Amino acid sequence: MTKTLPVLLASLLAVSTASVPLQVLGQQSQPLDRIAAIVDEDVILQSELDRALNNIRAQYAGRENQLPPPDVLSRQVLERLVLVKLQVARAESSGIRVSDQELNQAVASIAQQNGTTLDQLRQRLASDGIDFEDFRRSVREEVTVQRLRQSFAQSRISVSEGEVDAALKQQATAGNQYHLAHILVALPDGANAEQIATGQKKADGVKALLDKGELDFNAAAVRYSDSPNALEGGDLGWRTADEIPNAFAQLMQNMKPGDVVGPLRGPSGFQLLKLIEVRDANAAAGSGQTVTEYQARHILVRVDDQQSDAAAKAKIDTLRARIAGGADFQAVAKESSEDNNSRGQGGDLGWFPAGAFGPDFGRQVEGIADGGVSQPFRTDAGWHIVQRVATRQTDVGVDNQRAQVRETIGRRKLEEEYNRFLQELRGEAYVSFRSGDRAENAAATPQG
Repeated sequence: MTKTLPVLLASLLAVSTASVPLQVLGQQSQPLDRIAAIVDEDVILQSELDRALNNIRAQYAGRENQLPPPDVLSRQVLERLVLVKLQVARAESSGIRVSDQELNQAVASIAQQNGTTLDQLRQRLASDGIDFEDFRRSVREEVTVQRLRQSFAQSRISVSEGEVDAALKQQATAGNQYHLAHILVALPDGANAEQIATGQKKADGVKALLDKGELDFNAAAVRYSDSPNALEGGDLGWRTADEIPNAFAQLMQNMKPGDVVGPLRGPSGFQLLKLIEVRDANAAAGSGQTVTEYQARHILVRVDDQQSDAAAKAKIDTLRARIAGGADFQAVAKESSEDNNSRGQGGDLGWFPAGAFGPDFGRQVEGIADGGVSQPFRTDAGWHIVQRVATRQTDVGVDNQRAQVRETIGRRKLEEEYNRFLQELRGEAYVSFRSGDRAENAAATPQG
């Protein structure tokens, strides 16, 4: 079991299966044996596109009016699938692989997040007409893309101590955080005058639609933004002033929540930026300088292809009964735990904050007293029981603050650099569309 540390590279180097953006919602139509697009030496099938469209529609259930017309949505989703194929191909050529064990853990995590067992997930997918192996293939692709992003961060993203110092100094005087959303009209590298003029016209057209109230910002982002977060309404989350381009930061001094500025030309193209909310950074961070840490032991029984969920649950129930009957926790862990990292130490996990092993594990540790043993519980790794040994308060101090700032700067750099990388990847690829209203890749333009 690996601790998730609150620093950039640690969080990026450990794949978070919770972020795998796959849904098991929505009706799946009968797959069609047609090609939707050719991407270099790979293809996207119509059934893949249909499945992805169904997932998006499920996410927007009750908010269907925010989605663009079907042809525009299909174009957006197909472009996203193209980028996935290109990233998977680049990852594989770089030697990035996802093992069967890691894939099994990711699928188990998705089942857990949807409130089902692995067997129930299989049944649910089957009832929706989704082949389980196709589903596993999609999960493998998503985890592979995450690994590529992590490798990119490790090799290309660095944050100097000077950058951290400058950000801390700026933070001390700025005091505010901003919840933002954006719309990007992308320009290719080395764009010529005609391409710049076309991009400017599209961005101006989108702004005009917003000003006239014909579209809200989220819907406009879904329909017209070229950013990877377009289908999320362009939401950028909370940003400090040092995470906002200077041109926008200056304009925001006179903005109030709900205002939209732009379009402004940036490294990636023309951008529109919406200020959603403002909050005090110090209040958001909280005034406390200590964090509760726990010392605990655990016993793990894995769920994988060799051991079903039911078999693992039966085994952990037996181990819990032995401990309740007086057996020593450490001895049982050494004998029966399937966590090779802690088994030799009697399941000892050392000191850690509640969220180090994920929210489900943390809630169990927080819910028992020192010396207590939890009831069996499920995580993406399998079935656990945990014994809380002790509790302490640890000063987070300046080092933790610097780590948080370093992570923030690194996340911003990664977002900017990886988006440019995706543009380059897309620009160099051979893509032939066989579905929808285009034979060549053409950007959607706003209709007045």
